Amino acid sequence: MNDLRAGYVAAAALIEQADALVIAAGAGIGVDSGLPDFRGAEGFWRAYPALGRARLRFEEIASPAAFRADPELAWGFYGHRLNLYRETVPHEGFARLRELAASMPRGGFVFTSNVDGQFQRADFADERIVECHGSIHWLQCLAPCSDALWPAEDFQPEIDTDSCRILTPMPRCPQCGGLARPAILMFGDWDWVEVRTREQERRLVGWLRSVERPVVIEVGAGSTVATVRAFVHGLDVPLIRINTRESQVPHRRDVGLAVGAREGIAGIVSSLN
Repeated sequence: MNDLRAGYVAAAALIEQADALVIAAGAGIGVDSGLPDFRGAEGFWRAYPALGRARLRFEEIASPAAFRADPELAWGFYGHRLNLYRETVPHEGFARLRELAASMPRGGFVFTSNVDGQFQRADFADERIVECHGSIHWLQCLAPCSDALWPAEDFQPEIDTDSCRILTPMPRCPQCGGLARPAILMFGDWDWVEVRTREQERRLVGWLRSVERPVVIEVGAGSTVATVRAFVHGLDVPLIRINTRESQVPHRRDVGLAVGAREGIAGIVSSLN
């Protein structure tokens, strides 16, 4: 039996003794759906050539400062991402994870640093998801003038992809009329309205109290932005880590699989009794 096959068998054994499933996901889970990988400046600039020509790094455009300095460019970037996420179809690994969680006696819960809403698109229950960095599908005031959030569903941005600038009117705060921004945690961000995420986290904490033998499947969450990994390590429960580059695990009981999301999830499911 090769190492990968042995890993799938060991992962299946961890799942079969569990009563609940925690799905912890980073950006790597979306690569198999065709979403871009922003790892490194060159990868980011390949996805957004206009920002490459301006030598703007991801951390510079993904910030409240960018919305204040050049809102048309900032909304060009985020409007393009919003359209991309709306059009992206989650790969079949999402459905397999959803079915696996549904088969557990206590069900499952998602904890993700992704802001793309792909778990909701894959029919996971919204009340069983924590989006620890917020969601691009919600808006807030840039100022902000209050803690109000509102859905972005009525906002239909048109983007000039050559210049990465928005062509349509930018969204405004319904309370003060000022510029709106995505309700996501950005770099150098002291103004993120986190009330929605905090409510999600309260539901997660309540659910965790109701489970006895949870297992974690962590998918595509690296150490560069370590929010998901910090959450997982804080749980201190059996872990199955799917990561092409960083599959090492902290304990002997855990399983690391150096494969992509779709392949790794399929391999685990196929090894279940």
